[in-house]
Amino acid sequence: MNYTAIFEDAVEMLRREKRYRVFADIERIAGRFPHALWRTPAGMREIVVWCSNDYLGMGQHEGSIEAMISAARRFGVGAGGTRNISGNSHQVVTLEEELADLHGKEAALVFTSGYVSNQTGIATLGRLLPDALILSDQLNHNSMIEGVRQSGREKAIFRHNDLDHLEDLLRKAGRERAKLIAFESVYSMDGDIAPIGRICDLAERYGAMTYLDEVHAVGMYGPRGGGIAERDGEMGRVDVIEGTLAKAFGALGGYVAAAAPVVDAIRSHAPGFIFTSALPPPVAAAAQASVRHLKTSQAERDAQQANAARTKAALIGAGLPVVLSQTHIVPVIVGDAERCKAASDMLLAEHGIYIQPINYPTVPRGTERLRITPTPFHGEALIAGLTEALVAVWRKLDLPFQPMAAAAE
Repeated sequence: MNYTAIFEDAVEMLRREKRYRVFADIERIAGRFPHALWRTPAGMREIVVWCSNDYLGMGQHEGSIEAMISAARRFGVGAGGTRNISGNSHQVVTLEEELADLHGKEAALVFTSGYVSNQTGIATLGRLLPDALILSDQLNHNSMIEGVRQSGREKAIFRHNDLDHLEDLLRKAGRERAKLIAFESVYSMDGDIAPIGRICDLAERYGAMTYLDEVHAVGMYGPRGGGIAERDGEMGRVDVIEGTLAKAFGALGGYVAAAAPVVDAIRSHAPGFIFTSALPPPVAAAAQASVRHLKTSQAERDAQQANAARTKAALIGAGLPVVLSQTHIVPVIVGDAERCKAASDMLLAEHGIYIQPINYPTVPRGTERLRITPTPFHGEALIAGLTEALVAVWRKLDLPFQPMAAAAE
């Protein structure tokens, strides 16, 4: 058997479908975000990054950097192993206390990434709930889908943000059966928002637990950055809140926050927690500094929302096909994988603008897009440059200029 050929064929299939992913070799410039350096065969070139999930630029915040440097000098750079053996550092313990406080929960548990916290968190909860039915939103992230699959429990997929469909599934399951509703607050590809309060109403009516992924909202919304649930006054009604430290908080890691017995059960049973190394103390210290800062500082959130609004207005004014939402995410629809990649390549090579193409399976075929994420540092001059570059690329590729429907809120 030619094993190498099998893998070559698997990659070639992606090339034929125009879905093969190519990553630019870039270096962020400390203190100059969103500017970066692009390494090419012809040499280095300065570019502007417009697709980072470091939504508030906290990855380069002076307080977070100093916290990381200080912790590295005091404690070293490694975790020393899993927390069950030798890696339960004080910095991770206090980070969990900070996160529990952020979400108004009794406890929190930190994982090595947001993907792992979702995958192993949902899977563990599902396995521990007897004869559980997991109800999952149609557009949930792959990490949540994998968590549902690995739970081994029956699943029911409800149409995206469709409360009538969700209620019908809950009613059919019966009040006595264990049920877990898994959904997101901000859906990252369209930027639309879940009706958290109304989902909690249904959960209470039919005796279900709720599991809310806030990864694209923590740090960004609410008076202390607790997410959409905090903004909407629903945080106390959600049973389990999952978040990330790698987006608005600018560091690395994921977490769940819930009642102490729930967190303890996950801690004690989740393979994705038990058998993997802990976050290193410097990373935990940097994340904690970011969380603390954003609990009291509204400046980053206000500036980011203002620039997101300016970007949407400029792109819509230019006739570009922007999907409208009330969040910070600005999707511009291309609708074809090959031309989406071509648009991305052209923006980078001809205009020094870095926006990765978003193709299937991240989004459905026919909805391929450029996903733009303005930050507090994408000011008016950069917005004007982006608009001009997109218009030029759209004309060169003969892409349609047309308004798009607003994403549901």
